[in-house]
Amino acid sequence: SDEIGMGDDHSGIMVLKTDLANGTPAAEYFSFYNDVVYEIGLTPNRGDAASHIGTARDLKAVLHRELKFPSVEAFKISETGKGPEIIVENSAACPRYSGLTLEGVTVGESPQWLKNRLSAIGVKSINNIVDITNYVLHETGQPLHAFDADKIKGNKVIVKNLPQNTLFTTLDETERKLQSFDLMICNEEGGMCIAGVFGGITSGVKNNTTRIFLESAYFSADAVRKTSQHHGLKTDAAFRYERGCDPEMTIYALKRAAVLMCEIAGAKIVSDIVDIYPSKISIEPVPVKYKNIDRLIGISIARQEIHRILNALDIETEEITEVGFVAKVPAYRVDVTREADVIEEILRIYGFNKIELGTQNSSDYLAEFPLVNEGELVKNLSRYLISQGFYEVMNNSLTKPEYTSLDTSLKSEDDVVVLNKLSEDLGVMRQRLAFQLLEVVSYNQSHKQKNLKFFEFGKTYHKKENKYKENRWLGAVIAGDYVQRSWIETGRAGTFFDLSNHLLKMFQMITSGEVGTSPGEGGIYDYSLNYTVNNRLVASVGKINKKAASKLEVKGEVFYAEINIDQLFKTYTAKLQYSEVSKFPEVKRDLSLVIDKTISFDQIRSIAEKNIGYLLKKIEVFDVYEGDKIEKSQKAYAISFFLQDKEKTLVDKVIDKTMSKLMNAYKEQIGAIIRE
Repeated sequence: SDEIGMGDDHSGIMVLKTDLANGTPAAEYFSFYNDVVYEIGLTPNRGDAASHIGTARDLKAVLHRELKFPSVEAFKISETGKGPEIIVENSAACPRYSGLTLEGVTVGESPQWLKNRLSAIGVKSINNIVDITNYVLHETGQPLHAFDADKIKGNKVIVKNLPQNTLFTTLDETERKLQSFDLMICNEEGGMCIAGVFGGITSGVKNNTTRIFLESAYFSADAVRKTSQHHGLKTDAAFRYERGCDPEMTIYALKRAAVLMCEIAGAKIVSDIVDIYPSKISIEPVPVKYKNIDRLIGISIARQEIHRILNALDIETEEITEVGFVAKVPAYRVDVTREADVIEEILRIYGFNKIELGTQNSSDYLAEFPLVNEGELVKNLSRYLISQGFYEVMNNSLTKPEYTSLDTSLKSEDDVVVLNKLSEDLGVMRQRLAFQLLEVVSYNQSHKQKNLKFFEFGKTYHKKENKYKENRWLGAVIAGDYVQRSWIETGRAGTFFDLSNHLLKMFQMITSGEVGTSPGEGGIYDYSLNYTVNNRLVASVGKINKKAASKLEVKGEVFYAEINIDQLFKTYTAKLQYSEVSKFPEVKRDLSLVIDKTISFDQIRSIAEKNIGYLLKKIEVFDVYEGDKIEKSQKAYAISFFLQDKEKTLVDKVIDKTMSKLMNAYKEQIGAIIRE
């Protein structure tokens, strides 16, 4: 029977005794219940429509019909005073709590009509009491919970929060550690149910239950969602509470379920309805102007029709004038809070298809292509790195909190901490791409892959003065041999200069701005260099220090570079300038400069550019010396200067004069000793 969806029995083949001819539909033999099931596309904001009555509210507005609630006239209290005492300690998380007590309950199998109704909407039948609460839930949108009244210790129901890490076993026999924000339904000795989410194993209805306390409450959407998310419990009740239930539905749902329990389970009501509702929940009235309705919808709808639609949706219209009115929205429509929301409700019922489009469409604003097509620039940078033998990786934005302490440029108070963390290893959002790229290097090295080049485009996250900030970065790392050994190559380990050279080439792809450098300080580097473009800090490159490398179990020297994509793209040069290849030859002159170690190559290049001017085509350093032939505080650069005039051939007189001017500048400005 379970193979054809008729039940749960899988013990053997069903033997049918019948005179019906072969080929007769099984539905004819079993006299199946026939029904029509409508499936609707419910958007997340319409929690009010997550029930049959909720959907019927919309249909009545469209079809001009009256909405009739199932009758609860049979609700009758046989006795009073037998229910537990109700105490609500956390009224913020539980603004309304209603309940009543029933006796003489016979727990058993549900009647066939109830099973059929639940089966039609995909709900499995459990027993008549649980089935009734599920039936009313889907009918009204109001979650209910039935407690075994004999299991309520001290005859008290207390709505409160329990201490952090209190153990509680739920209906699925799982022991859970409660959080301090979890709202609980308790008795005098402990928890019975996670409010609005899941019941407890000890207080639930069993086959021998004869007394029931029936709960119908309105819990805060925030409180239920936080608990549901933390414990990973996705229940029908939590689904509705998270989206906002109708606070005015609790009493009706309670009566509806009680009537069904009396009818189906032989129960009788032995207490008054307890309803703790200290502050009535309502939505602020929304002022609406007719001119805004006409402007947003695009046509003028008759004022009478506007009010008819809103009233049909239970939205009362008050203070009506020639200019507009005030919309009084029912509490169950938590998605209608602004004038635009009210206008959308009018258009939704009036019909989008009734709004005629003109033969020509126009727009108040024509978009322009952005000056900086950042997506294309990212692709270009990726293509370049891939062409140079790098592999792209994608890492999780969550990382270990301990990494912050490995980088002196980072602060732990700037960490963006994950509230509902899955583990301590994924406890914070990353402040830098470097650590996860180093994890990738370590993983590959442990799998016998030694020569590595990786890059990643990703975001970093920071908390500054209680404000959150994210930045886009490109990180790149090299380890092992940069040039691999082969029959034609001797092989060479990667260096700082290999990675810095890639940075310079990527700058050239994005900007024609002035690139500058300065020594870096600390961080995760043994030594590093910062790069600026137009005096804007955009990148750094350096060698990873031993502390960080050993912590991540990285072997050998590793070099890391990072580019602040947001800052680099701000220097983007949209139009590149091209010029014809000069037909006049270039001239090369070499100089050997003995200079102080504190002098940077940027200073040397800057002096050359100022003194040679447009004749300078490029500068190349072909040798660097530090040793016993010069002072310890000195270093020697061997530099080639390439000169060219695009208009004519350079003559020796001009070349000698230019180089003489340059040498004098080096002597005067940086105290250089010149060796030609």
